[in-house]
Amino acid sequence: MATVSAINNTQISADAPRWLLSVAVMLATVMVILDMTIVNVALPHMMGSLGATADQITWVLTAYIVMEAIFIPMSGFLASWLGRRRLMLISIAGFVLASALCGQAESLAEMVAFRLLQGGFGAAVIPLSQSIMVDAFPGEERGKAMALWGVGIMLGPILGPTLGGYITQHLDWRWVFYINVPVGIINLLMISRVVKAEVMHRLNFDWVGALLLAVGIGSLQILLDRGNQENWFQSGMILTLAVMSLLGLVSFVLRSRSRSNSVLQLHLLKDRNLSLASLMMAVFGMGLFGTIALQPLMLERLFNFPAETTGLVMAPRGLASAIGMFAVSRLINRVGAPRLVLSGLILAATGTWVMTWYNLQASIGWFIWPSILQGLGMGMIFVPLSTLIYETLPKNATDQGSAIFNLARTIGSAVGISIAATVLTRMTQVNWNRLGGDINPYNPALQQWLAVKHLNIADSLTPQLLAHELGRQASMIGFIDAFWFIMLSFLVLAPLLLLFHHKRS
Repeated sequence: MATVSAINNTQISADAPRWLLSVAVMLATVMVILDMTIVNVALPHMMGSLGATADQITWVLTAYIVMEAIFIPMSGFLASWLGRRRLMLISIAGFVLASALCGQAESLAEMVAFRLLQGGFGAAVIPLSQSIMVDAFPGEERGKAMALWGVGIMLGPILGPTLGGYITQHLDWRWVFYINVPVGIINLLMISRVVKAEVMHRLNFDWVGALLLAVGIGSLQILLDRGNQENWFQSGMILTLAVMSLLGLVSFVLRSRSRSNSVLQLHLLKDRNLSLASLMMAVFGMGLFGTIALQPLMLERLFNFPAETTGLVMAPRGLASAIGMFAVSRLINRVGAPRLVLSGLILAATGTWVMTWYNLQASIGWFIWPSILQGLGMGMIFVPLSTLIYETLPKNATDQGSAIFNLARTIGSAVGISIAATVLTRMTQVNWNRLGGDINPYNPALQQWLAVKHLNIADSLTPQLLAHELGRQASMIGFIDAFWFIMLSFLVLAPLLLLFHHKRS
């Protein structure tokens, strides 16, 4: 039986400089990552065009994320089977075609189907681009390579709402998808120019294992994405998804342990650096995507920011992340990856801690400077983690290692968004009840608040104003509680740094 062996190192065409390869790979990464969040602000506009309710339209997001999570683990096998260049071209071409179809969709069913295609084709781009960059740069320049690649990973989800808000407001929501067509065509030409073709390998594909993995990962992603809306395990659908996910993943692990042709080489997790870095990336993804999910909601719901302004307020975090990555790429060989990760964790946790000071009188500056601090820290975490996994991983396991690492990032981000949303919802309700108990005619603070507004407890307008203010205050405390959770998620990672094997220059 043929085994899944990695291809030879990616070869750059003789007349193509390394910087051009970096640009081509980063462009593909940004395009795919951007589509995770660029659609968010367009959802209300899509509802009317597609005849969907607020609950139904979220499947536009779920479909993309689920297919990405299913196909990322298979990218290592597909790269060995087809070759990196061929798989990259197929993925980008399919992604561009699916994007054009999304722009043409006339119903929710069509949109969800085309988003499934888009997520499936785009999934391999992210781990594939990482392994291409790793093999294209020598070891001493790997930090620089991961910084370039990380810019796409970090900037995409952060700048997605900014770009999506601008396009939706000034053009049309369909252009959120159409914009991928010219960018993707340019990217196809660049990839075909700078990445040399490789020999295809005949490999036996474990179809049963792939199906078990798809059921397990797909069910888990839908569970995480829909859990809060369906009231978690009070829902029969969520219980069914939990059972399917558990059975699928356990069956896949038991089957894959003894199979050399498994689509995901789980034995690589015996490498301590890979397993630790993947765990840390999952928790880091929780904090990153939890913040990205919560802050726009807070700014738009409680502070009445328009979508375009919200995007502009969030943009400095992405720019700070890029600065942090490039700083780390110059320091990593002198300082060492674990120390840089520790510094990044402290900065990210500090920035998030400041966010727990927010109140309903906060100015715009208070939303920007903590996010800059947080962004710097996130950039300093991402690059060293991405380099540590390759210090002890065999050369022929680059694609499989990248698939495992990026699967951890994807699942971690879904868990983070889900937990953050649940904490926000539950704590808002708890604080609604707690604060509501203080609203009574005998509370002097209430009398003072009404007097400022020239009202009293008997006025007809009073109940409406009290309900509105109670909701705002309860929601603000709910956001603060969620930010506390995100801050702690950064701090708990620090002790794991002691367990890494790392090289010193």
